[in-house]
Amino acid sequence: MRPVSTIILAILILLAMSSGITKISLMQQDVDFFGKYGFSDPILIGYGLAQLFGGLLLVFTKTRFVGAAIVAVTFLVSLALLLIEGNIPVSIITMVATLLLGVVMKQSWRPVAQ
Repeated sequence: MRPVSTIILAILILLAMSSGITKISLMQQDVDFFGKYGFSDPILIGYGLAQLFGGLLLVFTKTRFVGAAIVAVTFLVSLALLLIEGNIPVSIITMVATLLLGVVMKQSWRPVAQ
């Protein structure tokens, strides 16, 4: 893996895991933001667990595609809510991260042998 790809992957892993941890720990900012859109505390914790689990799967080559897909879906949900909220700067960052997860998925795609 090229050094730039490794750095991008590391950043995406840290972003997914830190984002998941803030939701699992019910950080007030996340509770307030997602609560406006109907996320209860248990749902927010489950959402955070999905991000954390996806981030962990990104670490390993064999599970990287699935991990990137899980994190991308959670980031797309966040992106939609951020756009509704009108938070353009964070929306752009989330969109770039999601696009990079798509690149990781493309690079890590391995068809199942028949």
